[in-house]
Amino acid sequence: MICKMAAATWSLKISKSQQLLLCRYRLGSAIYSRGCASESKKGWLQSLFVHKVDPRKDAHSNLLSKKESSNLYKIQFHNVKPECLQEYNSLSAEVQSRLHSDQDYPCEIVGSWNTWYGEQDQAVHLWRYSGGYPALTKSLNMLRDNKEYTEFRKERSKMLISRRNQLLLEFSFWNEPLPRAGPNIYELRTYRLKPGTMIEWGNNWARAIQHRQENEEAVGGFFTQIGDLYLVHHLWAYKDLQSRAETRNSAWLKAGWDENVYYTVPLIRSMESRIMIPLKNSPLQ
Repeated sequence: MICKMAAATWSLKISKSQQLLLCRYRLGSAIYSRGCASESKKGWLQSLFVHKVDPRKDAHSNLLSKKESSNLYKIQFHNVKPECLQEYNSLSAEVQSRLHSDQDYPCEIVGSWNTWYGEQDQAVHLWRYSGGYPALTKSLNMLRDNKEYTEFRKERSKMLISRRNQLLLEFSFWNEPLPRAGPNIYELRTYRLKPGTMIEWGNNWARAIQHRQENEEAVGGFFTQIGDLYLVHHLWAYKDLQSRAETRNSAWLKAGWDENVYYTVPLIRSMESRIMIPLKNSPLQ
């Protein structure tokens, strides 16, 4: 009786941290007693806090990209001096048209836009290289020897504040970015993911993309290979901002969309949305 009273008194005096440690000890003892023989040498503490992950057998670029094509994409972000934007657009359209007319170049412009909401006085260009990295190298070598293109770059440099680019692969489950008639506005949603979460992102979106097809708003989905890593770009097309709001709201009425949001939001470090207007020469109108 005295021992029991002493034990009760002792249990009241221990701190919360000690109580928590005691609970963990009891939980560890329970796990051990269930016959986890293979874990017996590692101790109960390690079994509580070590999360086992099966090692991947391949890079996420091979697991998530389209196997039937060897397309490589490049996205360019050009920040233009405000007073030069119209001149820049005209000059870029002229050069892009000439490159398209030359069948020797294994590259094509997928879309060109000016940012409407987001970074102002910005041009965004999406290129496709049919043949992957060899096609990219061939194009760069050909452009390096093209005196007309060299003059274009010199003239363009006078109009720019800054520029950056990224090399992308397209997700296997996303739509192919094909030319479309307008008028449309385009939204480029960019997600910066936590390193190591690209496979989980792809698994969730492979199921979720079916909920965003009714209005043909899905244009293309990409992830970076060179440039800012663990970056995802989703490209959407809408008739206008009201259509965008209605389309996005309707997705929540479909079973499964809420689960995609629930499981993918924790994977995101930051995100950004651009609303873009296509240039006159853009195949995506």
